[in-house]
Amino acid sequence: MAQYLDPGRVIMGTFGQIFIEGIWQSNLNHLEANVEADKRELNLVGTEYTVFKLGRKKGTGTMSGYKVTSEMISRGFQKFNIIHKLEDPEAYGFERIQLNGCMVDKIQLANWTAGEEVVEETAFTFESYELLDPIVAS
Repeated sequence: MAQYLDPGRVIMGTFGQIFIEGIWQSNLNHLEANVEADKRELNLVGTEYTVFKLGRKKGTGTMSGYKVTSEMISRGFQKFNIIHKLEDPEAYGFERIQLNGCMVDKIQLANWTAGEEVVEETAFTFESYELLDPIVAS
């Protein structure tokens, strides 16, 4: 008989955390980070398929949440590190990934509307990552 996924093991973002230079950013509630590979097409003899060679990689991301301080404005375009922790009490464990050499793409100086919470969205690039703690099914 097939064993189905235990729905309790599905990870919710509710308990996610973002640390910038070791300081928990409790005001942030969204993080996305991706690595894109530049694949080079190679046309080789003896095969009717195009094959690919891995080229350079590019790390990009976005973080957003409520504006509480002017920290991102003060930081300017200086590089920093992010550690994100994704955890759920019912999951097999937690995951931590460190994004190294982060640099913002632009600095949001103002974006507000009367009567609404001020939300800050920051796009960034990063130079490498490390999987510090993987989630492993037991």
